[in-house]
Amino acid sequence: MRKQFFFGVLLLIITSCATEKLNLSPLSNNFYSETKGSDSDRGAKKGFDINIRENVNASEISNLISTFPRFKNNSLNDEVTSLKYSLQNYLYAIDANNSSGKSRAIKSFEKSYKKIQKLRQQLDKDDDEVLNRYLVRLKTNISVIEDSLKGN
Repeated sequence: MRKQFFFGVLLLIITSCATEKLNLSPLSNNFYSETKGSDSDRGAKKGFDINIRENVNASEISNLISTFPRFKNNSLNDEVTSLKYSLQNYLYAIDANNSSGKSRAIKSFEKSYKKIQKLRQQLDKDDDEVLNRYLVRLKTNISVIEDSLKGN
């Protein structure tokens, strides 16, 4: 009797537990720009046709920003911070349908990327490989997002 009761309670707990969809978005649900407008007039404006909250590439960019390693070189760490800031602005600009903000963020990203490429020559081989993996994944995800924006 105890065994049946235990399995009955266990079965009840397992079947009654509900899970929510995992939110991989780099932006919180409360973030809305005033320039975005309401959902009803979104179709009237020309903008990006991408849902950044459900985009896998945007989620990976956000994850890479949060897990980016720190290095012994302070100037490299400062430039990595600038790169992260540019990437966050890029994601926010896409979410807000702000094409000029997106362009500024891309230019800032490219500027930081070039500086990091120069500074990485001072790193040892292991750190250089780790940094290279992060940079390649970031560029790949931005390219995929840009291609999807141009395709729409």
